[in-house]
Amino acid sequence: MSNDVKRVLWVDDEVDLLESHRIILEGKGFQITPVASGEDALVEVGKHTFDLILLDEMMPGMDGLTTLEEIKKIKPYIPVVMVTKSEEEHLMNQAIGKNIAEYLVKPVNPSQVLAVAKKILDAKRLQGDAVTRDYVQKLNQLRSRLYGPMEPQDWVDVHRQLSQWDVDFDKINDDGLRQSHLSQKREYNIEFYRYIEREYPRWLKSGNGPVMSPAVFKTFVAPHINDKKPTFFIIVDCMRLDQWLMLEPIIAEYLDIDLDYYYSIIPTATPFSRNAIFSGMYPDELAKVKPEIWEGGTADERSLNRFEDSLLVDQYKRLKIKTPGEPKYFKMSDLKEDESFLKRLSSHQSAPVLALVFNFLDILVHGRSQSRALQQISPDEAAFRSLIMSWFGHSTLFDVIKHVAATGATCVITSDHGSILGTRGTIAYGKKDTSTNLRYKYGDNLNCDPKEAMLIKNPDMYRLPRFNLATTYLIASEDFYFVYPTNYNEYNRQFQNSFQHGGITLEEMIVPVATLRPKK
Repeated sequence: MSNDVKRVLWVDDEVDLLESHRIILEGKGFQITPVASGEDALVEVGKHTFDLILLDEMMPGMDGLTTLEEIKKIKPYIPVVMVTKSEEEHLMNQAIGKNIAEYLVKPVNPSQVLAVAKKILDAKRLQGDAVTRDYVQKLNQLRSRLYGPMEPQDWVDVHRQLSQWDVDFDKINDDGLRQSHLSQKREYNIEFYRYIEREYPRWLKSGNGPVMSPAVFKTFVAPHINDKKPTFFIIVDCMRLDQWLMLEPIIAEYLDIDLDYYYSIIPTATPFSRNAIFSGMYPDELAKVKPEIWEGGTADERSLNRFEDSLLVDQYKRLKIKTPGEPKYFKMSDLKEDESFLKRLSSHQSAPVLALVFNFLDILVHGRSQSRALQQISPDEAAFRSLIMSWFGHSTLFDVIKHVAATGATCVITSDHGSILGTRGTIAYGKKDTSTNLRYKYGDNLNCDPKEAMLIKNPDMYRLPRFNLATTYLIASEDFYFVYPTNYNEYNRQFQNSFQHGGITLEEMIVPVATLRPKK
C-alpha cells in the first residue's frame, strides 16, 4: 500500500467478533471504523470520507442490499465490498447488479480482506510498478536487438512492444516514464528509417521482402473466401497499431482474433497504399493499367481512390477466385451512408466479399490540424486514442463487427497506413504545382535536407509513377513535416503537433491485419 492511510468502514452486526481482523489490518496501514448496522453506516458515510466500505449482506433491520442502495445515493463513487454467508447465485447477481466492487463469502480472513483492498485501492500503483519493471527489462532486450542484424519480423516485434507500452502507459500516471518512452520511440524510428532506406529497394527488386500493400488481399482475405457466407474485408483508413490494441479487447468479446502485420508501401498515403491493396498492384504498374486515376491531378487526392470498387473486382478475377457473384464495395464516410448500409446489410449476404472502407479516423486526423476544438479534445496521442475509443463504441464499424459475430462469418480488418504526430518542420524545395501533402511530395526536381527526408530521384526503383522525366518524390522521416521556405515560420507553427501520414516511421508503415473468426 502507499504511505497514505486508507480509511475503511466495516459494517457488520457481529463487528465485535472482527476485532482481530481490525488489529491486523490496521497494522497494514488501514484505519478501520466499525459499525453494527446499516443505519449507523449511513450516518458515518454522511459525516466522513472513506476509501472503502466492507458491508455485511445479512443484518437485522436495514439489510446489506438496502444499505448499499442508500450509500450509493449519498456517495456513489465509494467502492463497496459485499460480505455474506450466502453463496446463492441470485443474491450475488443482485449485489453485482448494484455495482459492488467485490464479493466475499464468510468466513473471511484478514489476508482475503487485505488482498481485496489492495486490488481496489492500490491497483493503479501496483500495476504502474509492474509496468515500469517490465519496461526497463524488455527495453534492454529491445535495444540489444536494435544494434544487431534486423529483419522485417524483428521490426514488427519492436513496433508491437512499443505500441503495447503506448496503451499500457495510458493507464498509469507517470509523466517521466512517458517522456522516456517517447525518446525511445524517436530513436527506434531513426534506425527504422535507415533500415527502410537501405532495404526497401532490395525488397522490391528481389520480391523477397515482407508482405506489402499489393499482397494484402491475396495473402489475408482470399484464403477465407467461400460460397457459403460473405467474407468481410474492412479497411479503417489511417488506423495505427496502438489504436487497434485499444479496440482489440472489445472485439475479442465477440470474436476470436488472429493478429498479423504487413508493411505499407511508400508513400504511406491513401492514393498509393489503398489503391495498391484493392488493385493488387504497385503504383507504377497501376498507373500504366489505369492511367485515368491520375488524370484529375493532385488538387483533391480523395479523387485518386475513386476506382477502388472496380480495382477490387479486377484483382478478384486475376486471382481466379471461383464463387458465384463478385465482391461488393462500400465506402462509409458519413452517417447517412452508414445507416443505409446497415439497413441493407442482410441483402448483401450472397456476395462472396463485402469490402468496407471506414474513413472516420482519416477525416479526424486531417480535421484535427484545422480545428482548435479537436486539438483541445485530443492534444496528444493518448487523448487521441481515447477519442477513438469513444467513437468506436457507437460506430457503424462496431455494429458490423457484431453482425459478423452473430452470423458466423469471417472478417479481415486492417488499415492502409498509420500516422505520426508531426513535431518538426523541414524545408521542401519545389515548384507551385508540387503535391500539397505534408509528409510526402511529388513533382518536378524536388529537393530537401537529406538528413530529414528521402529524396527519390528514380521513381522506377521504388515502383512509383513517373509523370515525366523530372518526376521526383520526397518522403519525410521521423516526425518531420514539409514546409516551404516562403512563410516558413507561419506554416511551421500551423502544422506543429498535427497528425500526418505519408512518411517512413514504424507507426505509419507497419500495419495490423486482424482476422476475426466465430468463437469456438
